[in-house]
Amino acid sequence: MILATAIDATSAIRWTDLGLNPILYEIGPVKIRWYSLAYIGGILFGWWYLLKMVAQPGSPMARRHVDDFIFYATLGIILGGRLGYCIFYKPEIFLDPLEVFALWNGGMSFHGGVLGVVLAILYYTRKEKLNWLRFHDYVACVYPVGHFFARLANFVNHELWGKPTDVSWGIIFPEAGEVARHPSQLYQAGLEGLVLAAILWFLFFKTQARYEPGKLVGAFTFLMGLFRFGLEYVREPDVGVTGLFGMSMGQTLSIPMMLVGGYLFVTAKARRQRVESLSGTSSVA
Repeated sequence: MILATAIDATSAIRWTDLGLNPILYEIGPVKIRWYSLAYIGGILFGWWYLLKMVAQPGSPMARRHVDDFIFYATLGIILGGRLGYCIFYKPEIFLDPLEVFALWNGGMSFHGGVLGVVLAILYYTRKEKLNWLRFHDYVACVYPVGHFFARLANFVNHELWGKPTDVSWGIIFPEAGEVARHPSQLYQAGLEGLVLAAILWFLFFKTQARYEPGKLVGAFTFLMGLFRFGLEYVREPDVGVTGLFGMSMGQTLSIPMMLVGGYLFVTAKARRQRVESLSGTSSVA
């Protein structure tokens, strides 16, 4: 019954009726896409938000560190996200190496982007002799907002749609056939973006979590992995890409995230020590 309703989809919302266009502005061969603006907007907002957090007592970094790190974080997001997508989801792309650099066609891996940022943090904190775990705590609070923008851009690009559904808000996407599907991009924008950002904001500003190294990044990693694992049940899996033990690739990659995140969170209190502020107004014991 559900499948029949999903396939019929006569009353479903059509993406083409929403008035969306992946291209914001076009001048000759130059096209300004929402997908690109989402990444730029996420990075700029993250920069601003990180400066706000650094201004609080007990910060493990100063403003100059934030300004410098944005460059490395941007490289980590773009290179890690793109290479992660090519390796995990579309390895055949390497047969046409130039296509690897065609970012305007879409195709970024969340897990690859996270790994790219982690490597950027490890490199930068080692170079500047900063506490890498506390530095990571701050950056983790910023990431979900950029993720929110990216998932909205996926929806505007009518890509990464969900599985067939009979829910009243199902959407027929242009390249997915005459079948109503879950707008899983919006689910991810809400859960992995706004909800996770709100949880981390509360932990940072309303609790002592930022003084317990690893607690914030642990919460981020565990919850992001948990949300992604659950949402994979309504996402359309990539064609020809499977994970372990019958799971999707997204679920497979989310399991180590939950394990590592859970460990960092529950052991964070034992790592607490006197915090000497590099920014803000005071030291915190």
